[in-house]
Amino acid sequence: MSTQVCAIWGEDFTRYDFGPGHPMAPVRLDLTARLCRELGVFDDVEVVDVDVATDEVLATVHSRAYVDAVRAGSADPASADGTWGIGTDDVPAFVGMHEASARIVAGSVEAARRVWVGEAEHGVNFTGGMHHAMRERAAGFCVYNDIAAAIQWLLDQGVERVAYVDVDVHHGDGVQEIFYDDPRVLTVSIHESGRTLFPGTGWPGDTGGPGAEGTAVNVALPPGVTDGPWLRAITAVAAPVVRAFEPQILLTQHGCDTHREDPLAHMSLTTDAQRQAAVNLHRLAHEVCDGRWVAFGGGGYDLVGAVPRAWTHLTAIAAHKPIPADTPIPEPWRAHVEKISGERGPERMGDLEPQDLPIWVQPWSMGYNPHSGVDRAIMAAREAVFPLHGLDVWYE
Repeated sequence: MSTQVCAIWGEDFTRYDFGPGHPMAPVRLDLTARLCRELGVFDDVEVVDVDVATDEVLATVHSRAYVDAVRAGSADPASADGTWGIGTDDVPAFVGMHEASARIVAGSVEAARRVWVGEAEHGVNFTGGMHHAMRERAAGFCVYNDIAAAIQWLLDQGVERVAYVDVDVHHGDGVQEIFYDDPRVLTVSIHESGRTLFPGTGWPGDTGGPGAEGTAVNVALPPGVTDGPWLRAITAVAAPVVRAFEPQILLTQHGCDTHREDPLAHMSLTTDAQRQAAVNLHRLAHEVCDGRWVAFGGGGYDLVGAVPRAWTHLTAIAAHKPIPADTPIPEPWRAHVEKISGERGPERMGDLEPQDLPIWVQPWSMGYNPHSGVDRAIMAAREAVFPLHGLDVWYE
């Protein structure tokens, strides 16, 4: 008997810990799980814990030599000197790094498996979303690429078309690179331009390798983008391309470092926009692939204000029980936050006042504004890939 949604979670996921002062603090995961419990979200999902992924699973997207290097740095962090991307300021080595990273991979593969075989309609792994990890290099706080492993597992089961949409503020470079030449995988990334933000990639002209033209889609937005224009980019590019691709399953990455309070990027979004993006992508999964949807976390470094709310919303949306933006945050959760951080945390599940909702999004059919940096980024992506999918650049 299938469940509505499975959510990957266990206390051991907080062992993915680069140490004091690192932006990707594991408390963000613990606070997300606590908020899911306090609001009753976990009552409506099947919470699934997993063990560590085997080397065979990791080797589907990473070289054996790289896995061995991660193991070595995990056993002796002092030996990691930056080779393979391990032992840098971004990805410091730590004891147990291999096991902690491989557990995230196992969670994402299990979520994909359950959705594909029909044990769950949707799967959420907010501990995952490590989209910067390359085949043979750690990068951007990411050691193993759990998203790529989940996609590869699906391909190995005979899935013919997998669509992946990434709305993290950073370009989803690792996933794109791993599948750049594979026509079975569509990767769509909506991100802040590489001119102003790591990793400096993700240009509209990067559209896929030989034989896979049009399967890489990039919208490189200017800094400072606000709610409506950001959602316009998703609806004007990601949605029509995914519909044209006709995937059998949709995977999405919901890094919430697009939030206006995030310390590592330059977007100006609210939690309400991030919630709406999850609603839209959930709806798209039901429209194009019978609801088969796997959603991941990702970046997000406003540890108390943005991350727990965004991913609690994501999990609730997957459970078909979305949380209204004006829902008060339970006092026990806020008291815990104050105890561990000195902050009280947000009072409501949204940022905007009720009179400012719903967020208005200008349809592309209303016209293109060449004076808008967002519209220019949207048009560049549409011109690069829409003709390859038989779509009209101006009117679709």
